[in-house]
Parts: sequence; structure tokens; C-alpha cells
Amino acid sequence: MDAGATITSGEVKRDVYSVWALPPEELTPRLKKLMDGLRSEFGGPQFEPHVTVVGAVNLTESEAREKFNHACEGLKAYNAAVEKVATGTFFYQCVLLLLHPTPQVLEAGAHCWDHFGYKSSTPYMPHLSLLYGDLTDEVKKTAQDKAYLLDESIDGLNFQISRLALYKTDTEDKSCKSWEKVAEYQLKH
Repeated sequence: MDAGATITSGEVKRDVYSVWALPPEELTPRLKKLMDGLRSEFGGPQFEPHVTVVGAVNLTESEAREKFNHACEGLKAYNAAVEKVATGTFFYQCVLLLLHPTPQVLEAGAHCWDHFGYKSSTPYMPHLSLLYGDLTDEVKKTAQDKAYLLDESIDGLNFQISRLALYKTDTEDKSCKSWEKVAEYQLKH
């Protein structure tokens, strides 16, 4: 820990947490193969396949766990469907699978945002990132095309979200090596 992050008596350590919807375990190898294929050509860090439900929130671990458990208790498993491979405008949304913004998907996001007191200047854009990186628009387009070569039937992919995870995600760590799962919750059907 650097000197700026030292905790003095009475202070509580706060970290950055995110809530992720995890794809079904049987889909994970397919997604990882696609992600690995893109990373081998375009670089970028390795990370677990996930749909971000709540972005970076600064909390103590006990606050994060409590908010996470309360949010999960009121949520049922829901379906998600890939609309298309798309590109984003910043590092953590370089190349992604854009999900159909169905009422179920949007309501799950709104439910969790409420529990975490999360606010964003942009509306919830459900997606599953395939590649993190600072690439030019031209290179992102090439990576987008490559995603379709690696997995031609990715559009229209449907899957159920039945697990949420709480992750500690230091967004300053672009290697993602410090990111760690803190808790996982199996949603009711």
C-alpha cells in the first residue's frame, strides 16, 4: 500500500466495487475463447466474462457486501440476448457484446443501482466486454470484424443470468490483476 493510502486510526478502508452478472458456466469457455482470440491479436488484459450491472462504487467491504446481498435477495434470474458485437468509447468498453435492453435486463440494472445508490451520467448500457484497450476507431472496427470471424453465431446468443458477483475492481489497475471476486449469489428462478 502506498503512503497516500495508509489508514489512520478510526478510518475505514474503502475500495472500488462492481456488481457483475455472470454468464452460465457452460457459456464461459465459448466467451473466453472469443476473448482470448481478440486479445492475442489486439493485446489488452485478461478478465472474467461478465455483464457489468453496477459500475465502480467506492465503499467499505462490509457496506458493499450488505448492499450486494440486499440487492440479490430481491432479484430473480433473468434472460439476456446478444444484439451485436459493438465498440465503445473508452478502455473498459473497447469491443463488447451489446445486449438487447429488454425490460428484464434494464429492471435488474435499475434494481441494483437503487440498492447501491449508484448514479451515472449515462443510461445503463447492458453489455459484455470482450476486449479492454485504448485502440483507435479503425483498429476497434478491425477487432469487431475479427470477433465475427472467431464466432460467427454470436449475434442472437441467448443466455440466462442466474448468478451475480461482487468484485473489487480498482479501475486504476488496467492490468486487472488486482481485481478479485468478493462474493457470489445464486439468483432465485
